Amino acid sequence: MPLNPVPSTTSLRVFEACGRLASCTLAAEELAMTPGAVSKQLKALEETLGLKLFVRSSQGMLATPAGSSYLASTQNVLTQLEVAAARAHAAASRRRSLLLHLLPTLADKWLLPRYAEFVQAHPDIDVQFTNLLASDGTEEPADASFRHGQGFWPGCESQYLTGRDLRLVASPALLERSAPAQDARDVLRFTLLHHFELPNAWREFFGQHRLRPRTLPPSIRYGFFSVLIRGALTGMGLALVPSALVAEELRTGALVNLLALGCESRSGYYLVWPREKRDGPALAAFRTWVGKLAQGATA
Repeated sequence: MPLNPVPSTTSLRVFEACGRLASCTLAAEELAMTPGAVSKQLKALEETLGLKLFVRSSQGMLATPAGSSYLASTQNVLTQLEVAAARAHAAASRRRSLLLHLLPTLADKWLLPRYAEFVQAHPDIDVQFTNLLASDGTEEPADASFRHGQGFWPGCESQYLTGRDLRLVASPALLERSAPAQDARDVLRFTLLHHFELPNAWREFFGQHRLRPRTLPPSIRYGFFSVLIRGALTGMGLALVPSALVAEELRTGALVNLLALGCESRSGYYLVWPREKRDGPALAAFRTWVGKLAQGATA
């Protein structure tokens, strides 16, 4: 085996799809391949690396520890290849280009469902979306980034979008198996779900509702809003979530806003760009559009 094996991009795409979907069959459908071809690519990749990447279980294909580590790196590499190709195409055309860093849950719940409006209004602008960090942990250069914080980043300007309005949400099933909540004090009877990016959210909630608990209820902490929302949906506890991220769940009744309670956070989602890029015409067009989008959404 070579000292530094370099797999084919086909095998990497197959591996990434299998890791993300936990299924050879689903990966084959997504990639327009046969299940047999997918299995062959995975076997070839494992032989090239000399590693076992997956084990099969009743839940589907589960990545081994080595597979999980390799999957994260593979996803970053594939993203970088896509961005590089997009930049090359943009350089060869007269179309204006814009590279934006996305936050996955904000993109899925708030931005991308409305993004077709920008494409229709600005067909001459090629927008490419990518992750904030490269595979080596350094920040990828971009024209602008979606970030969560309080609006201050060194060397940058920012535009507030949404996210300060936090809603107290719970699954109907959780509330049905609990005594009815009468006021904010009853929140302390439940497990509280926390997000690492909002370490003060529950403190802000307690302060705004004049609660001074002597002891805090049990808590579960999450690193992603998508997982935090899933925890609330499955009845693991109460969550404080930006209203823009749970609008669909509240509309369908999958989650309820308990006693119509919530709080105003000091943190929110911003579009952030380096000062030296502020006058770029493509960025200016996107800033105008996303600003109008924010004005029409729940703050």
